[in-house]
Amino acid sequence: MDTSLVTTKGQIVIPSKIRKRFNIKKGTRICFIEKEGSIILRPLTDLYVDGLKGSMQTDGAALRKVVAEDRKDL
Repeated sequence: MDTSLVTTKGQIVIPSKIRKRFNIKKGTRICFIEKEGSIILRPLTDLYVDGLKGSMQTDGAALRKVVAEDRKDL
C-alpha cells in the first residue's frame, strides 16, 4: 500500500509507480468520486474518456472537449 501526506494546501503526491501505471502526467486532470465512505481518484485520460462513449450519447466528444480546454489553461 502506498501512502502520501496532505500538505497545508490540501495537495498530495501520487506515487510514481501509480502515475506510470495509469499514465498520469503533468496536466492530467483527476476527478474525485465519493462512494460508500471512500474517495476514488480517477485520471481523465483519453482511455477513460473513450470508456464513457455512449454514456452521454456524444461519443465522448463533450468530455474530451472539456479536458482539452482545461489543458489549454496549463
